[in-house]
Amino acid sequence: MRLTVNLTPRSSEALEKASKESGDSKTDTVNRALQVYAVIQEMCKRGGGSIRVIHPDGEVERVHII
Repeated sequence: MRLTVNLTPRSSEALEKASKESGDSKTDTVNRALQVYAVIQEMCKRGGGSIRVIHPDGEVERVHII
């Protein structure tokens, strides 16, 4: 599927930054972001939850979705 979107300046900057940091194309970055958004939406629908993030230095962080 092909889709055209109009990004705000803030969203455009975030996309540019995320794709540069990950090394992924902008298309791949948007696809991943939408998949993460779908997971968060499902968590909200179920009443919330948490996601565990493990940083490269081994630090563990828990993000709560309510």
